[in-house]
Amino acid sequence: MKVRILGSGVGAPACLQYVSSYLVNDGIAIDAGTLGLNGTPVQQGGIRNIFLTHCHLDHIATLPIFLENTLKVGQEPVAVYGHPETLTALQRHIFNDIIWPDFVRLTTPDLPFLRLCPIEAEVPFQIDGLSVVPVAVHHLVPTYGYIMTDGSSTVIFGGDSGPTHRIWQLAGNFPAPRTVFLEASFPNAMERLAYDSLHLTPRLVAKEITKMPEVKTIIAVHIKAQFREATVRELHELKIPNLVIGNPETDYQL
Repeated sequence: MKVRILGSGVGAPACLQYVSSYLVNDGIAIDAGTLGLNGTPVQQGGIRNIFLTHCHLDHIATLPIFLENTLKVGQEPVAVYGHPETLTALQRHIFNDIIWPDFVRLTTPDLPFLRLCPIEAEVPFQIDGLSVVPVAVHHLVPTYGYIMTDGSSTVIFGGDSGPTHRIWQLAGNFPAPRTVFLEASFPNAMERLAYDSLHLTPRLVAKEITKMPEVKTIIAVHIKAQFREATVRELHELKIPNLVIGNPETDYQL
């Protein structure tokens, strides 16, 4: 599999990840924080499936722009997958004819914006040659991490989460080599905020890693831009050989 961490927007320093989006095999997106600002409308048009981890703004911010950019008469609408409460939040708070036109209501064969696809935790399905399993993780709103495999390797997107368990239990059932994209939002000095907002610090990252099955690489992502220097330093101080810092605008062959 190929996974690309999308950059955060025009002019953003390459190392900073203000919002979250990942591209799998060029055609599947995980989250849409920056998706609608990345590449041309033609390039965006090759992405037909989006998996949302949850409804927080940094994970959905450019979804309306992306859908507008990729609208094309005669093609199937973009499929947006997520927890039922995530999709309800989209329609109630974004596609409500106030914040943005109601693309759900407006979708017709002539205006194929999107179709909302609620998915259940731990119910696998097949898409574009991949097996995808959503797994509930521990965050302030209903949130899925995703386990994806092509049968030869496995990628685990941990999503936004505080300390969690189930996704690591299930990950061991999937083919090696395994790669984990794991959030590391705050430095250790902000651990109280991390606990309250259900995120991780480097110290909590180290504890999460002890719960994992054998993994080839752990890629630290979702590092808050304002605290990146301290967080990256503390991640390096863990001296975990297979822990690396995720770089936006980088392709990972996994």
